[in-house]
Amino acid sequence: MIAIASSTRADWGLLSPLAAELTRRGIAHKVLASNMHLIPEMGLTVKDIYAAGETPAELHTASGTPEETFAETSRLYAAWLREHKPEAIIILGDRYEMLAAASAATITTTPVIHIAGGTVSEGAMDNAIRNAISQLASLHLAETDRCAARLEAMGIVPGYIHVTGAIGVWNTQNTALMTRDELQESLGRPLPEKFFVGTLHAATLDSTTPEQQMAAFVEGLKTYMDRHPETGAILTYPNNDTDPAPLIAMLRNLEEESSARIIVVPSLGMRRYLSAVALSEGVIGNSSSGIVEVASLGVPTLDIGIRQNGRERALSVIHCDSTPGAIAKGLEVMTMPAIRDLAAKRENPYARPNTPTIMADAIEAFLKK
Repeated sequence: MIAIASSTRADWGLLSPLAAELTRRGIAHKVLASNMHLIPEMGLTVKDIYAAGETPAELHTASGTPEETFAETSRLYAAWLREHKPEAIIILGDRYEMLAAASAATITTTPVIHIAGGTVSEGAMDNAIRNAISQLASLHLAETDRCAARLEAMGIVPGYIHVTGAIGVWNTQNTALMTRDELQESLGRPLPEKFFVGTLHAATLDSTTPEQQMAAFVEGLKTYMDRHPETGAILTYPNNDTDPAPLIAMLRNLEEESSARIIVVPSLGMRRYLSAVALSEGVIGNSSSGIVEVASLGVPTLDIGIRQNGRERALSVIHCDSTPGAIAKGLEVMTMPAIRDLAAKRENPYARPNTPTIMADAIEAFLKK
């Protein structure tokens, strides 16, 4: 049996196809659901894991501050790993609680299978965390050739690095997307004539505060909407790298001011998110999904601020600074026909065929060793 660590709506959407492929092969696994999955105010997204046919172990690791959550995650993961003794644990990405899980695995001599190592995101503490997890891992499932080269440069043995592509891109091609009417019914709200899909997380290494970053995001979006009354946005909550409450309050205030054009939800879930993106004018904010998946849906992305600096990107991803004026201007550029034509080509450096199959092949071979 192997363990699969999941702590957010985003990582389960990426891990679920791999879990399904492991099930198809008869490889026993257990999902360990923690942190944001189990917080009602953040959407209680553990329900998405149950809906996928999994029965996760619920580890209530969110304890307040990120430092407290880190410590509690390490303690509870270590206890679970010692008791159940899985053959390995799958860890995706770069969140601080995933470093806690990787540390617990190292202490309990549980091999770590790391997905998406070798990526770069210079504007957040995630960058250092991702590299730390890579150094603790035994098997590496890298998204691109450049990512694999970075792992080799870190001293990782090439035979334990496999280039798989990104599961998020595979999802865009293998998920039955909702129609506009189905999405409206699911949200319980009429959609604006045109809309963006947006998420702004805290850029933890920025010189400005998360509150200042969100205020600029809201102001820039409002400026664009004043010029384009047919356009609105579907906005999802930020994660809890920092206290999300004041950031969520700003989003809710914007929704109250522009109730016919702004829809705020804690989480869309994978299918609704991909469907909304495919129907949208584009994705705005600083989530990695805007860089990795969205190019394969044929719409552009406006990447805001420093959080994703250094990450490989398609030509349909444009960048702007995190000031209201730059954001409003970036939205104008993003919706230009030339940018939309680039997006329509769906060229994506993260695309590979059959990503879950490649991953499962590598995991199966690793377990046999």
